[in-house]
Amino acid sequence: MSWISESAQGVVVSCRVVPRAARNEIQGLLGEALKVRLQAPPVEGKANEALVKFLAKTLGVPPRAVAILSGHTGRNKRVLLTGLTESAVRRRLAGTV
Repeated sequence: MSWISESAQGVVVSCRVVPRAARNEIQGLLGEALKVRLQAPPVEGKANEALVKFLAKTLGVPPRAVAILSGHTGRNKRVLLTGLTESAVRRRLAGTV
């Protein structure tokens, strides 16, 4: 299984989130997941909100195009990106992965 796959709804990306980081950044791949470091703490959904906003800004899509499918309370998350193809996501993340 790859860290990214295309589905009927859009592109699904597996993420490993590291909260309370020094800055928001994509650190690369960690196994079969995209490692994303976020400044937000993992309380009251703040890290989830930060992940949605960060991915939207990084990929150049509105926040409504980014949805967390699973892993709301854990570090491993599956994120759905609508309005993009797998190749477009890979292209926009080039240099960070």
